[in-house]
Amino acid sequence: MFYTELVGQMTMDTTPLANEPAPRGTGSSSRRVYSWVLGALLGAVVAAILLGALLWFSTGFGLFHLINSLRDGRTQINVDQPTVVRQIQQLQRLETVGYTMDKIISGEHANAYLPKFLAGDRLLLVVHGEVVAGINLSGLGPGDVLIQGQKVSIHLPAAEVFNTRIDNRRTRVYSRDTGLFSSPDPNLESEVREEAERQLQQAALEDGILKIAANNARSTISSMLKALGFREVDTR
Repeated sequence: MFYTELVGQMTMDTTPLANEPAPRGTGSSSRRVYSWVLGALLGAVVAAILLGALLWFSTGFGLFHLINSLRDGRTQINVDQPTVVRQIQQLQRLETVGYTMDKIISGEHANAYLPKFLAGDRLLLVVHGEVVAGINLSGLGPGDVLIQGQKVSIHLPAAEVFNTRIDNRRTRVYSRDTGLFSSPDPNLESEVREEAERQLQQAALEDGILKIAANNARSTISSMLKALGFREVDTR
């Protein structure tokens, strides 16, 4: 549109008057201007196409190289020791195993002078309890973590029992026998519950709860560190 208006204006201005000779070279000059503009536009388009192709090739090659690097396992690890220590410390009390058990616990108070049917108090308690164990990682220090390239070694603390609790909703008095001349002792049930917790924890320890807790902790931490990019994790 712009070019057409320009040519029209030039035609009107250069029309020869009567008795005046027409100027020479006007048509050839317009054709030279048109050719120059068209050549400049074509050159710009070609340059843009070449630049785009170059950028596409460079980007595509870089992406291809990155994908191959990931496939070949040559990804660089940029996780330093303080970061690894901080990530593990955030787990704090890592609960890795829960041990549940149903058990019947008995307890009784007897009289030193009278037989049980006269002055005794005996209680049977059906107990449902749980023992939770794991490792406490809040005290992990820089000296417990060693990074060598894509390998990381962790010195984990020993597994421990975190808590032993009785589930009151699933614990009930099975039976209670009180002598003819005695009344139920209000402290007997509390004492039986304490004994139940002790026996639950002892049973869990005998069944190897600490070993299971340590193994589960090592597995959890190894998975976390491999997700950060480490190829080899040594937990001990």
